[in-house]
Amino acid sequence: MLTRKQLDLLDFINRRVARDGVPPSFDEMKDALDLRSKSGIHRLITALEERGFIRRLAHRARAIEIVKLPESLGGAPAGYSPRVIDGGVSKGEPEAAATAGVQELPLLGRIAAGRPIEAIDDAPAGIGVPGHMISTRARHYALEVRGDSMIDAGINDGDVVIIRETAHADDGEIVVAQVDGYEATLKRIRHSGDVVILEAANPAYEPRVLPAGSVSVQGRLVGLIRTY
Repeated sequence: MLTRKQLDLLDFINRRVARDGVPPSFDEMKDALDLRSKSGIHRLITALEERGFIRRLAHRARAIEIVKLPESLGGAPAGYSPRVIDGGVSKGEPEAAATAGVQELPLLGRIAAGRPIEAIDDAPAGIGVPGHMISTRARHYALEVRGDSMIDAGINDGDVVIIRETAHADDGEIVVAQVDGYEATLKRIRHSGDVVILEAANPAYEPRVLPAGSVSVQGRLVGLIRTY
């Protein structure tokens, strides 16, 4: 059972996707629902995701996908369960084993190694990486680095980083961090009580200290490819 605001937001997202091919921005959602801040939109999106109507796709611009609609918006009756395909592998199917050769990973776009950007650019492609860089126990993806904030960690502008999908990271690990549900950045992460610290590897950039609830880990750095 959805609240009126949840239903209105789902309807607005669905209509915009049908019209433009991409979901609306957070500002557009806020204006459409006449809310004062984007925090209200974050709560509504979280509620819709928890109820299985949408899902947020990590590392994509305006990363919201409609999974199902209620009957009032033209969705299938209760009990209907569509078969969802994610990245070419059906949900529930075992992940293909890696071999020692070259593996194809999705190159999902560019990530800021500097100030967080609103979202990672959506530029679906593929890239071949050595099989020893990845594990069969998790999904992996690649991102092209933009910026110099991680240069002292050996990560340069234009490098391609290999990321292992995970929602957890230990202190000191370099991660893809999503801030407030829509900003994304490559930084070293540390935890301190109720806050998360995102540290650059360049003295020109100050650490960002953020409430723990506003930061989610989207993956951990496991490799790097550089083209000369």
